[in-house]
Amino acid sequence: MLRIRRWVVLIGVAVVLSLAMVGAGGSSFAASKFKVGFIYVGPIGDAGWTYAHNEGRKYLEAQLPNVETVYVESVPEGGDCERVLTQLAEAGCKVIFATSFGYMDFVQNVAARYPNVVFMHCSGFKTAKNVGTYFGRMYQPRYLSGLVAGKMTRKNLIGYVAAHPIPEVVRGINAFTLGVRAANPNAKVKVVWTNTWYDPAAEKEAAKSLLEAGCDVIAQHQDTPAPMQAAEEKGCYGVGYNTDMRQFAPKAVLTAPIWTWGPYYVKTVKAVQDGTWKSEQYWGGMEEGVIDIGPYGPMVPEDVKKLVAQKKQEIIAGKLVVFAGPLKDNKGVLRVPAGKAMTDAEMLSFDWFVEGVDGTVPK
Repeated sequence: MLRIRRWVVLIGVAVVLSLAMVGAGGSSFAASKFKVGFIYVGPIGDAGWTYAHNEGRKYLEAQLPNVETVYVESVPEGGDCERVLTQLAEAGCKVIFATSFGYMDFVQNVAARYPNVVFMHCSGFKTAKNVGTYFGRMYQPRYLSGLVAGKMTRKNLIGYVAAHPIPEVVRGINAFTLGVRAANPNAKVKVVWTNTWYDPAAEKEAAKSLLEAGCDVIAQHQDTPAPMQAAEEKGCYGVGYNTDMRQFAPKAVLTAPIWTWGPYYVKTVKAVQDGTWKSEQYWGGMEEGVIDIGPYGPMVPEDVKKLVAQKKQEIIAGKLVVFAGPLKDNKGVLRVPAGKAMTDAEMLSFDWFVEGVDGTVPK
């Protein structure tokens, strides 16, 4: 089904080259419109990562009436990606947002051929004169959600369904675990890798394996609510990701670290329009609103909410630094000494687990 969907959207983008008639919902680009393209790794209905980006795209159109957008969903991180990026540039998009880590090298290739187009790559680390990167310090609300999980577990074993073993995912697991252990020093976090971003069946099976291993709270770095649904079916709790997932598992979801991309998309497009945009590596924190901890389920006690609110303000004020020493890895080796904190470069290249994680980072 995804393969069929992919060819459908690629054909749809190809039509732009001859008719300039592609747009969200099938509308045509007016000549006066400023064209902005989005390329997504999953479907917009995934209820997670791609859904959050697409909500940001819709916010952009609502806030800037002179902007019209086009998106292409379910584009894998390979040759199809470079082809779609090229077609969006040929279609007249002045800004193109590439919203998955694996698009990085393909963005560089296409950007070199279209120097007058601004390319924005989400979660990557390679820039160029017309290429910027953007992401949020998701490890901050990850830590906060870990506090919630640590307070709510009864078995002191929390499962984590993880996507790919890249620094972004490892960093999130570590931040979550530090939050868990701050709230409950006896708790551990058990990790299972799926090596997928969007595969509801695989995600759910991974969650089930963790539940069968004795976990009573499930966290995730995946693009669908499937792990949350597995937790609810087992009568356990869950911590979602990307969006407020409570509607999909209302008896399970405690909260979720969430993305709010819209204001950043507006800010970036405005900067391109008025000529002030410059290539940068943006990594915004909770004080800038691109990330936050989401609403709580009714099972979360008030004292836990108050604890999280307090720690959130400490993070925003700079009083609480998530990756400050002393930090040991899960083999007992001191990695960050007391009085030191990890640099951005170190956090962006995370390849080891903190103390309290039951699992390994595949090479």
